[in-house]
Amino acid sequence: MPLKGIKVLELAGIAPGPFCGMILNEFGASIIRVDKIDGFYNTIDVLSHGKRSIALNLKTSQGLDIFKKLSNQSDVIIDPYRAGVMEKLKLGPKELMETNKRLIYARLTGFGQNGSYANMAGHDINFLGLSGLLSLFGRYNQKPTPPANLTDFTGALICVFGIMLALFERSKSNIGQIIDASMVDGSAYIGSWIYRSQNIFGLWGNPRGKNILDSGAHFYDTYETKDKQYICVGAIESKFYEIFLEKLGITSDELPQFDKFEKNREKLEKIFKQKTQAEWCVIFDGTDACVTPVLNLKNVALHAHNKERNTFKIEDDGLVTPNPAPRLSRTPGISKKYQKIPELGEHTIEILGELNFKHEEITNFIANGIVNQKMKRSSL
Repeated sequence: MPLKGIKVLELAGIAPGPFCGMILNEFGASIIRVDKIDGFYNTIDVLSHGKRSIALNLKTSQGLDIFKKLSNQSDVIIDPYRAGVMEKLKLGPKELMETNKRLIYARLTGFGQNGSYANMAGHDINFLGLSGLLSLFGRYNQKPTPPANLTDFTGALICVFGIMLALFERSKSNIGQIIDASMVDGSAYIGSWIYRSQNIFGLWGNPRGKNILDSGAHFYDTYETKDKQYICVGAIESKFYEIFLEKLGITSDELPQFDKFEKNREKLEKIFKQKTQAEWCVIFDGTDACVTPVLNLKNVALHAHNKERNTFKIEDDGLVTPNPAPRLSRTPGISKKYQKIPELGEHTIEILGELNFKHEEITNFIANGIVNQKMKRSSL
């Protein structure tokens, strides 16, 4: 696996940080998740499969010493806290990289390490709003509508990209570096094409919901079917639009492509309600009409194309989860079976033993509240 031998120390957080660690783990890195011994984050991390957990009290000098020992043996630290939190604990990049010159210190936050908002709380909707992209989501004459919390994970992907760049550079310089990855930056960067295409006619120059790619055009939208399911239509190019009309059995005179968008949409709404989603798939599958079904989180793994590609797996409990992407020909990622999620501190004793602490020391750590082992998590 491409990241075999890379050791990552992931400070407990929710969503973006764990996703970052999950990706590294599924491509071979070894992850130790540092959990708090009490508090809000003692919750089930649904992205913790394949990781080990140590429950550590970082408010004690001995807990800090244990963390520093772990840091000295690590290649990467994933820090999900607001700017300045790790510095207050004396665990910032300055302290840890002084004793581990090769350490890559990845800081993953909503707003970044500096700027007016650096110390503010925020969630996905806030980060997406600040990136400028939230203004694009929604129908005409309606307020911006936030999608699912995808911005958290664009930030995490950018963080993973930064870690990979830093690991590659370290192979030449033998020196680590700090990564400042924010959800705002990640979302904005993912939107680079949108920002750079604003002056292309019809793409983004009109009000929200009136552009070709935001449901303004009848040939780029979703439509309800007879069985209350939905179909995606993305027949942008004229050659694909012609096939689209052919499969519908209508002419361009009846449904012109770049004229009467609203009237054409009304016609398509009536047409698509005449058949079920499955019936429409029989008509459009295998063609260049750019028409596909809108799948949901339950049936997505059952679709023929996804089954043939092995895009998803169905766990023993019926939960559908994606397999790792992208697919490498020689060293692909391996999805960790959605196995029992480690309890908080489940591997504490094991990890302390690897740090050469003696049995008596570990017993004292537990008795004095420095560490905890195998505590039951609550559900988030």
